Amino acid sequence: MRLFASGNFNRTFFDDYRKLEVHNYINPTVEKLVVIPTYNEKENITSILHAIFNLHEDFHVLVIDDGSPDGTALIVKELQAKFPGQLFIEERKGKLGLGTAYIHGFKWAIAREYAFIFEMDADFSHNPNDLPRLYNACKNEGADLAIGSRYVTGGGVVNWPQNRIALSKGGSLYTRMITWMPVKDPTAGFMCYKKEVLETINLDKIEFVGYAFQIEMKFAAWKLGFKIKEVPIIFQDRTYGVSKMNKGIIKEGVIGVLKLRWHSLFKNYRKRLKNTDAEISPLTGIRKNEMLAESE
Repeated sequence: MRLFASGNFNRTFFDDYRKLEVHNYINPTVEKLVVIPTYNEKENITSILHAIFNLHEDFHVLVIDDGSPDGTALIVKELQAKFPGQLFIEERKGKLGLGTAYIHGFKWAIAREYAFIFEMDADFSHNPNDLPRLYNACKNEGADLAIGSRYVTGGGVVNWPQNRIALSKGGSLYTRMITWMPVKDPTAGFMCYKKEVLETINLDKIEFVGYAFQIEMKFAAWKLGFKIKEVPIIFQDRTYGVSKMNKGIIKEGVIGVLKLRWHSLFKNYRKRLKNTDAEISPLTGIRKNEMLAESE
């Protein structure tokens, strides 16, 4: 009993416990979440969900549906009975944009302590078999953000017309030239984030809602010092449903890249972008940023 009464023992015990929590605080039952925004994806949603769950890799899926009039949300709800505790849905009223759908999903995932959060399309342009490769890049290869890249060695596109390929590659080159960001596929939408990346970025300060959102998130992660790794994938154009690409999205991308570069020239850019809210650990009631400082 004298041992437990020792002030030195108590201090050492709780210091070690705090460090252990910092390095190992992952709930194994909620490690991986795939966020899939949907709008009128009834032709694809059943197949894509089965393909993900048939990997048997313990992926959970959150569908963010923007009031699809074709009944996509109803299909997902019916499938929840088949995949209890694995399949979730958040319904929003109206078509509010890709970026806001992902932000909604990111906040949902962070609140539930998922350690790895994925972005993925519903239309099979992103192959579900590549999910474990993105996960491995973050889990075992040191990446904070893994990008499924079409434009690194081993990557590519299938079934795209030449004008769409030219637009995509031209947009990537334009983005790299303006921002200096060392990412070959900055508009990619197939990604894996470590939770710490999304916790650090002030998600309420992300401005863009279309495909420029993808560029902005990568730019934010890069500017905040996170390690980015591009994993080669083969991107295949959708077989069913209608593409959401339009002139407004292209315009947002062109103007958005210029805005990102301009804002980044000012010293307060990183400060504005970084989330400074202290997070309280549910295990100890101690601020996690304080524990991180103590563990270094």
